[in-house]
This record gives sequence, structure tokens and C-alpha cells, in this order.
Amino acid sequence: MDQELHAYQAENINNQAPVMLVTGSARRIGAAIVKAAHRQGYRVIIHCHRSEQDANDLGDHLNDIRANSAKVIVADLMIVNDGAALDSFVGSIIEAFGQLDVLVHNASRFYPSPLGSINHAQWDELLLTNAKAPLLLSQALLPYLKQQQGCIVSLLDIHAHDRPFNNYTVYNMAKAAHRMMVQSLALEMAPEVRVNGVAPGVNILPDPTSDQAIDNEQQKSIIDAIPMRRIGQPDEIAHSVLYLVQANYVTGAIITVDGGRSLTIAGGHL
Repeated sequence: MDQELHAYQAENINNQAPVMLVTGSARRIGAAIVKAAHRQGYRVIIHCHRSEQDANDLGDHLNDIRANSAKVIVADLMIVNDGAALDSFVGSIIEAFGQLDVLVHNASRFYPSPLGSINHAQWDELLLTNAKAPLLLSQALLPYLKQQQGCIVSLLDIHAHDRPFNNYTVYNMAKAAHRMMVQSLALEMAPEVRVNGVAPGVNILPDPTSDQAIDNEQQKSIIDAIPMRRIGQPDEIAHSVLYLVQANYVTGAIITVDGGRSLTIAGGHL
């Protein structure tokens, strides 16, 4: 009887827990945010596009810790270009737990676009993931966030404001637009919904097997340019996201989490 009562009480508490959606959260920084939120009692929605196996593994792990506390939604963010597809995506999000308290924009594409080789496909992909999708998802989910007096947190970049990457013009422009979105929506959505951002520096290195891999010499050069003398950790980004989620009188703010790197940037390099 005591075990049944304990299980009932635990399930009742879980059903009342706030809900967080993190886009692009199967791996890396997104997964760290999901796990940090889950540890604090949130129910979490793990969104992914191509990393479905990683997303399911993460969801299974979190549900083993606390039953019915994590859901996985697979979708290409190009759905924002189709009204019906976007409505269906929003429906899936709300159907997961019946509410949405926190939206975290983490999904992002990042690669160079050197002048002379910029094409429409690069423009469309980088602007979509880093600016257009965050805006249209925020708009579509606003009614549900309002119901919960919720909030939005966007993952930005220290290079989105006055310190552009060389050869990354399209990415720089997209992240700069996303930064302005944060500040604009903080005005438009107040007082019901707060909107803030976290601007990482070098808080995670590209996968060593990716086309963005950085060799040991490049890594040393980067670390030498960081006052804290180390690469940041995904958990350090997650910590700042959770702070903003819980900071009830903070909106329109952008927290830099870069180990002091923005103080030393001469321009044009990682």
C-alpha cells in the first residue's frame, strides 16, 4: 500500500512539473540543457532532426530515472515554411504533456560561407536554423507560453555582435538576426512571456570526424586566447539557461558564457 501511495504521489508531482522544449537536443549542448532541466524536475521534450537514435537513447535514459518525464519529437525545422506542417508540429509539442512552459532555441547549422562561394542553399539553411525557425516557432508557441507565463531562451554566439567570424558571413548575419529577435520579442511578449539569450564562446569543439574538425595546433591556439585557459563545457551553458528560466525579473538579457574570450578577440578567427 505504501509503495502504491508513493508511486501515485510521484506521478502526481510529475504531472504538475513544468515542461521544456529544447530544439536540436539529442546531443552536445542541447542534451546538456535537457539533462540539467530534468534534474531540476522538468518534463522535457527532446527535438531532433537527424539524430533520432541519440534522442531516443536520451529519452529512454531520462524516463528510466523518472517515468513519463521525457518525449522525443523528430522534425526538420523546414516545417516552418509550411503552415499546416508547423501547426502539426505545434500540436505534437502540446500533445506531449498538455502544456509548454519553456522554449529553448538551440538547433543551429554552423559552417563557413567564404565570399565568392556563397549560394542560395547556404543562405536558406543558415538563415532558417539560426533566425527564421526560432522566430516562427516562437510565434506559433506564444499562446501556450502565455498560458503558463513561460519564457524563451535562445542560444546565440559571441560572434553575433560586433565580432564576426572571417569567412562565415551568412552565419554571422543569421546569428545577428537571432540576437535582435531576442531583444525585439522581449518587448513584444512582455509582460506575459520573458525572452533572453545565452551567447557561448568556444564551449564545445566540433566533432573530430566532421568537416569542421579542429586539429591540435588550432585547439591550442584557441585555448591560449581564452583567459580561463580552457574550452567551456556544455553544462556551463546549461547552467546559464536554467538561470534565465528561473530569473523572473530578467527579460531581453544576453549572458555571455565564453571564459573571457570576447575580451581578447582581435577579429576574424575562432
